[in-house]
Amino acid sequence: MSSPGNKKNISIIRKKFSLAMKRPPSQIQFNISTKRQRHLEGPRPREISIEIQRKTLPIHRVKRRLLMEIEKAETVILLGETGCGKTTQIPQYLLETKLNRDGIIGITQPRRVAAVTVANRVAVEMKTSTGQAVGYTVRFEDATSPLTKIKYLTDGMLLREAISDNLLKAYNFIILDEAHERTIHTDVLFGIVKEAQAKRKSSNCTPLKIIVMSATMDVDHFSKYFNDAPVIYIEGRQYPVEINHAVESQDDYIYSCLVTIFQINREAPPNHDILVFLTGQEEIETMTANIRAIAKDPLFSGPNIKVYPLYAALAASKQLEVFHSPPPNTRKVVLSTNIAETSVTISGIKYVIDSGMVKQRVHHSGTGLDVLKVHSISQAQAWQRAGRAGRESPGFTFRAYTKSEFDCMVKNTVPELLRSNLSNVVLQLLALKVNALTFDFLDKPPKDLILEAFDQLKQLGAIDNFDDAQLTPLGLKMSLFPLDPRFSKVLLEAEKFGCVEEILSIVALLSGESVFVNNIAKREEAAAAREKFSTSAGDHITLLKIFRAYNSINTKHAWCYENFFNSRNLDYAMKVRKQLSDLCRRCDIQIKSCNQDFDKVRKCLISGFFMNMAELQKDKKYLTVGSKQLVHIHPTSVLSGSLPQVVLFTELVQTSKCYMRYITPIDSLWADEIKPKGLTISGFSQVD
Repeated sequence: MSSPGNKKNISIIRKKFSLAMKRPPSQIQFNISTKRQRHLEGPRPREISIEIQRKTLPIHRVKRRLLMEIEKAETVILLGETGCGKTTQIPQYLLETKLNRDGIIGITQPRRVAAVTVANRVAVEMKTSTGQAVGYTVRFEDATSPLTKIKYLTDGMLLREAISDNLLKAYNFIILDEAHERTIHTDVLFGIVKEAQAKRKSSNCTPLKIIVMSATMDVDHFSKYFNDAPVIYIEGRQYPVEINHAVESQDDYIYSCLVTIFQINREAPPNHDILVFLTGQEEIETMTANIRAIAKDPLFSGPNIKVYPLYAALAASKQLEVFHSPPPNTRKVVLSTNIAETSVTISGIKYVIDSGMVKQRVHHSGTGLDVLKVHSISQAQAWQRAGRAGRESPGFTFRAYTKSEFDCMVKNTVPELLRSNLSNVVLQLLALKVNALTFDFLDKPPKDLILEAFDQLKQLGAIDNFDDAQLTPLGLKMSLFPLDPRFSKVLLEAEKFGCVEEILSIVALLSGESVFVNNIAKREEAAAAREKFSTSAGDHITLLKIFRAYNSINTKHAWCYENFFNSRNLDYAMKVRKQLSDLCRRCDIQIKSCNQDFDKVRKCLISGFFMNMAELQKDKKYLTVGSKQLVHIHPTSVLSGSLPQVVLFTELVQTSKCYMRYITPIDSLWADEIKPKGLTISGFSQVD
């Protein structure tokens, strides 16, 4: 979440920008070499045939030797610079030489947009349509067929396939791409594919070959984990990238990025596009509005600018717009989260502006709370970001941090597995009949995180005990849902409360990004428009009312614009809801509505979030039950300014304070009635 200092009034930014255009401030100057001007005047790369492009990739020079090494080994660790061609070319090489023995070649990607765009690119290179020989599988979309032999998919989708078939028999090659990202799903997959490989070998099945790839990773660590697998280095990137660091440390990285955009715009030809790395949707949408406002300023100089946001919750069609060419004499500026860090080539990008920051979720096992925080990136992430500038031609990276600040960054990203609530990981592993305490992780999480996850699953009724942990019938159903187990429990309990329709909508809305548009220039109008949906029953019921209204309107886009709602995120929620509805039917859950009896919805939420409650104290402050954490109602909540005695929340966000988000007032007697029997929740004066 953006810090308060980042939410600048547009008029203030205009004023500062005007000064910057007259005399660039020293704190956003960069050390730039004399080579820069020669590259600036250069044209875009000439249009060349795809076949020639493939042959100019660094990986093509070592194709024969590379295939020899892959054929000899069960597992290969491959380190290749960004832009060398490993993601697109290796699957094609394997297919061309029939090393896959007619099995599928699966290539995992940490993000949906990468899986889709790379599959589309490879399909073009192979002169076929996506869904034939080359396809992809991502959440809500399966573009494959019985003819598909090269399959790009998110790591989460492969993990779900492993639940149905733990030997992954459909695949003869699994390529784990962008291994340095170390998402929870990727780390679990390392162990799953390693075990599948060993089991297939011992049972004389067709061998499963594994390739682990990245531009930046601790190769020795990976090699040791995969039984001393050989390491292959592919030298060279396709085009050089010049790195420029800020001369002085920055107080406001967003302002630094903003000014750098317009400084580049004054000097560079219009066909040299810019990619800016920011931390989240709110930050991106705020900067999008600011750029458009500044571009109308009388002091604005340079080519026209067309801004494209890019983040995970953006509708797939909108994500793909960043790959289109802008109008003539117009510069494309892409504002992205780390979704564009790996595997994605955005045509025309000559410049990368790196804020040096990323938004991460950190779990505190002592309090049991998840906190979203903005952190510095790792050096590995910094190099990945820089590589985006050299995909099609020589490029430049401008880092909004000094060289000494870069040197102080951690070398590799802390694995998500070591800083997350592991209840869903433990649940998925149990569905695979694997105990997380004995699972072969690349980096084993702290034991207290695993035990905490077991404890939460026991409280939710997914397992009976720790000693011989096995999923209960309820736990088996919970494992079918790609959700936090608490949301899965709420959905499965909703039938008892007669509010499955309503809970489906609420969970779907909470599975994506915020549906609210933060228009700084029209803040009062936005607040007035939303007021008609607000209710004292809390944020969850408010979201439900918004979704019901959206669903009943034909002119959805215009309605969202008038009411300051994000139509893309509401459309995304509809797709999530459809998938969840299908899963409910598979679990024989009758989808009924409680209509306007919202108390049933509020009670149902307690069934999964009985530990996410806080009580008002005599000093008008809230303490969470059990952990006694001091928390506050978020300013954006419909309950802001009111003081309900007991509230339930589904998220905590820490900025200047620890804020509860998505809050519902509840009756403490409901909590005592609905919480698991035998569970003592300290903190309720009425109950205790």
